[in-house]
Amino acid sequence: MSDNELGAFLRARREALTPAEAGLPAGARRRTPGLRRAELAMLAGISVEYLARLEQGRDRNPSAQVLGALSDALRLPLDARVHMRRLLKSQDHKHLCSVAPTPAREVRSTVRALLDRLGETPAAVTNVLGETVAYSDGYARLAGPVGLLDGDPPSLPRYVFTDPRAREVYPDWDRVADQQVAALYFGITGSDPSMAELARELTITAGATFSDRLASAGVLPDRSGVERLVHPEAGELRLAYEVLELAETDGQQLVVRLPADEASSAALDRLVGRRPGTLRAVGDRPA
Repeated sequence: MSDNELGAFLRARREALTPAEAGLPAGARRRTPGLRRAELAMLAGISVEYLARLEQGRDRNPSAQVLGALSDALRLPLDARVHMRRLLKSQDHKHLCSVAPTPAREVRSTVRALLDRLGETPAAVTNVLGETVAYSDGYARLAGPVGLLDGDPPSLPRYVFTDPRAREVYPDWDRVADQQVAALYFGITGSDPSMAELARELTITAGATFSDRLASAGVLPDRSGVERLVHPEAGELRLAYEVLELAETDGQQLVVRLPADEASSAALDRLVGRRPGTLRAVGDRPA
């Protein structure tokens, strides 16, 4: 096995991508159909010399931003980006995950009992990484069919930035993406190792759609509001949400969603199998 797997992967993907696929003119006659090193470097915004060092294994610690830019320039699909990140992790003996504390994924019994009481009301507990660690029956019926509960554990940031369904599920995807970055930003800048590792992962797997937002972040996420969600069974829903912090030692929050208008109320009642008017619309209330 090569001790320069990351460099070999980058070179192989460069040589497999034609100029036309990368949005470049074919130009003069080539020895191979793939991109020249200078072309990939230009597309990724890095120097030719640095790209050469990466491909030759003389630099084995590229930043997540560089790998994200290379992934975008190479038009890598998600599975290839994930593979590249694994190659990077295998070369990085200082990887944060080896020393990072585990985010809170256990939920206290009283919180679980509260979710049971909420029943058909869509409610979920998330941790600092945006992972869904517990949820009500109503949330399962709302979130399951759109893929929000995929993953172990399910991760809203990963879903929003890497799942192709997300842009159809969230008509206001840009706003949702901004909110996800805002929720992560202060943990990242506060040197939380688990958050820093998630940011590194998404910078590689999602590329500029994540990293550009992270570079310009700095505002707190909304703790309440209204979001639109398109459901395969219920259609488009307007959901009012409230984010409630649990005990500080939990490192978790409870997010409750209620219909924001009468049409959404009726659609949610049908979805969860309750009599009409059970989940009454809360409407738009002044702050």
